[in-house]
Amino acid sequence: MLRRIVGFHQDEEGHWVADLECTHGQHVRHDPPWQVRPWVTTEHGRREFIGATLNCVICDRGAPPRLDDDVSESRTRRNDDDREVGQDDQA
Repeated sequence: MLRRIVGFHQDEEGHWVADLECTHGQHVRHDPPWQVRPWVTTEHGRREFIGATLNCVICDRGAPPRLDDDVSESRTRRNDDDREVGQDDQA
C-alpha cells in the first residue's frame, strides 16, 4: 500500500528509516549496487523526499498502525531532524 513519507530517523545501526504516514517505518539505504539512493545520504536529499510515496509492506500484510509508545522514539528523532532542517534553512 502506498504511503507518504513524513520524516526520517536513523536506527540503532545508523541506517536511515523513512517514517511513513501510517506510522510504520521503512529502511531507505544507499548501498550500491544493490540499492542506489544517494539522496538519503544528505539532509537536503531527505528533505526533498518528504511527501514522496513508498510501498508499506507492513500495511500490505494488514498490520495496524503502531501505537504511540512504539513510535515515540522515532518521532523524537524526526523532530530533531526537523530542527536541523530549520537551522540549515536560516543559514
